[in-house]
Amino acid sequence: MSRASVRMFAMILTVLAGAVACRAGSGAAVPGPVADEAKATAPAKETAVVAGGCFWGIQAVFQHVKGVVSATSGYSGGTLKNPDYEAVSSGETGHAESVQIVYDPSQVTYGELLRVFFSVALDPTEVNRQGPDEGTQYRSLISYGNDQQKHIAEAYIAQLNQAKVFRRAIATQVVPLTAFYPAEAYHQNYATLHPDNPYIVYNDAPKVANLRREFPDLYTGK
Repeated sequence: MSRASVRMFAMILTVLAGAVACRAGSGAAVPGPVADEAKATAPAKETAVVAGGCFWGIQAVFQHVKGVVSATSGYSGGTLKNPDYEAVSSGETGHAESVQIVYDPSQVTYGELLRVFFSVALDPTEVNRQGPDEGTQYRSLISYGNDQQKHIAEAYIAQLNQAKVFRRAIATQVVPLTAFYPAEAYHQNYATLHPDNPYIVYNDAPKVANLRREFPDLYTGK
């Protein structure tokens, strides 16, 4: 059975079991971060990198967030240089399927991006899996690019854990960004280009729908 067939079979079993890809798929937005950067007074470009399961859904969510200039599917957190999908899918390179987000800090803050991430993009309490996908390549990561991002991410996770927002402790790792490698072209904009794919319909489209419902001021239909 091919890797794609295995993933599809696992997805079907998940759907039949009544499971959902992300806990916050119930539509419950988490509280905003107490610690955050101030909104910039002039347009600029900053970069954030996050991971939380299959990158198709994470990319789709952030492509619909106001202030996001671009969202690129790729790989981070591993040691192999220039990895490809097959290598990362083996679970042996240390990489996670990730998304690089370029955003305008005069429109959206790093903390607001993380709030969207925890609210609608994934279940941050799962370890090495999301929905039907299992393996270290599907673990949850926030890869910080500077000390401010590290502080905001760590403080936010501590805030959410202390408030017991989730049923279990957040498993998302906060790690330094060493490198980000864009994924193959066929992975880019996958949810947009394949809206009728059963995996997208059951796992990723609900995330975008929840973004629209829970964050109407941040949602953009672009």
